[in-house]
Amino acid sequence: MGILDNVERGLEKLVRSAFTTGSRSQVQPLEIATALRKELDNRSLVLSQGRTLAPNVFTARLSDSDFELAQQWGSALAEELCDVVIAHVNSQQYSLQGPVRVSFEHDPELKAGVFEIDSSIEKQAATRRPAGPAAPAAPRSQPTRYQPVLEIDGRRYSIHSGSIILGRSSEADIPVDDTGVSRRHLEIRMEDGRIYAVDLGSTNGSFVNGQRVHGQAELTDGSMITMGRSRLTFRMVPTQDGGQR
Repeated sequence: MGILDNVERGLEKLVRSAFTTGSRSQVQPLEIATALRKELDNRSLVLSQGRTLAPNVFTARLSDSDFELAQQWGSALAEELCDVVIAHVNSQQYSLQGPVRVSFEHDPELKAGVFEIDSSIEKQAATRRPAGPAAPAAPRSQPTRYQPVLEIDGRRYSIHSGSIILGRSSEADIPVDDTGVSRRHLEIRMEDGRIYAVDLGSTNGSFVNGQRVHGQAELTDGSMITMGRSRLTFRMVPTQDGGQR
C-alpha cells in the first residue's frame, strides 16, 4: 500500500470523526483534497520538457462553521492535506520551489459547504515550519529550535550528525529494505546550516520532489525523497530548548 492510500485512509478517518457529525452542507476533507489536486494541475507551469513547476503554498477559505471545524482539528488536518499534495506532486512528477504548506482562512462571505482554494509558488528557507490552521506560537521565553528528521514507513529518524548514509546494506546508518535500493544509495549531508540529499552513484537513482538528483539536491521541510520503491519525507521538527525528539 502506497503513501497515497495511507493519506486517503487518514482523510477518511477525519471525515468520519469530524465532519460527518454535522450537517451534510459542511465541507468534507476529501473535497478539499480533491480541490488541492485540481489546483496543482490547473496552476502548474511548464518550464521546459520534463520540468513542471507547481504551487507549494495553499490556503483554503472556509465559511464560519467550516472554519470552526478546521480549527478544532488544527495541524492534524493540515498535515494530512500536505501529504495529499506531496503524493500528487510525485505522481505527476511536478517540481516544487519550497516546502508544502496548507492553511485555513475564515471567509465570512462564504456559505456553509462552500470553499475556495488559493495557491502560490513560494521559495522558503528550510528552517521555516509549515503553517497549520491552529499551530500555537512558541513562547518568547522558550525560543523554538528545529531538528531535521526523516520519516520512513511510519518511523522517524533524527539526523544528529553531519552525514547519514541510507542503503540496503546492514552497515548503512539507516538500512532500507528495498531491492531497488543500492547498498550505499544516498547520503544526507549537513553543510553550513543547509541539508542536502547526495546520490552515491546508485543504480536506480535518487529523486527529490520528483526530480532526479544529479550530484546533490537541497532539502526543505516537506521534501519527498524517492529511492527504488521507498519514499521518505524530510521534516524540520520544532523542539524547545533542552528538549529532544
